[in-house]
Amino acid sequence: MSDLTWGLWELLLKGAWLTVQLTVFSALLGATVAFVVGVARTHRLRFVRFVSGAYMEIFRGTSALVLMFWIFFVLPVALGWQLVPMWAAVLALGLSYGAYGSEIVRGALAAVAPAQQEAGIALSFSPWQRLTKIVLPQAWPEMIPPANNLLIELLKGTALVSIMGVADIAFGASLVRNATGQSAPVYTIILVMYFVLAFVLTRGMRVLERHAKAGIGQAPPPKSLGMRRKPTVPRQAGASRDVPTAGGAS
Repeated sequence: MSDLTWGLWELLLKGAWLTVQLTVFSALLGATVAFVVGVARTHRLRFVRFVSGAYMEIFRGTSALVLMFWIFFVLPVALGWQLVPMWAAVLALGLSYGAYGSEIVRGALAAVAPAQQEAGIALSFSPWQRLTKIVLPQAWPEMIPPANNLLIELLKGTALVSIMGVADIAFGASLVRNATGQSAPVYTIILVMYFVLAFVLTRGMRVLERHAKAGIGQAPPPKSLGMRRKPTVPRQAGASRDVPTAGGAS
């Protein structure tokens, strides 16, 4: 540990910051892909379900590392332009993990009771209105726990980019290890770094989950129903309970 100068620590810290950027950008792309493909897999048209299902099977069944190499080395030959390694990595990770996430979205949407859809049809809601006003508000809280696991896997999967020379945590650790000749302290440090990042992501997703489920299954407060209790008039002691008739007392 004493051999780690400030310059070597700076390599690790810059690598941690780049890992955070890779995770955020890949997660945003993956979430978009997961939502679009997951919703498409529940579409009423068979062709849309087939295309979205084919995408999920292809990208879920291929290696993210090989896809990264393909985007960086093969795609420029076909299209004539090349992405920088970081954006090639973001594209490969987002497309791959988005395919996994689409199953989370599809499963959560399918878990909503069919009676909810029938209620939307009875109210003459369009398919988009049924999705946004009925299905999604009930389904998306159920997506958060498995999405949290997938986000942690994405964080750890960013280590693949070090093979392409992207200066993430793993790449910085390799440089520091070569400079110091010590493996145990360097890789122990980056293990702790990954754990801290994963712990922060997990805490954030837990807060999001509690917020999403806060209003589910709770009745509105009485004052929102527009009902007020009728005030009671205290009765004097000894007062008669009989109501006088129209003819008066005899």
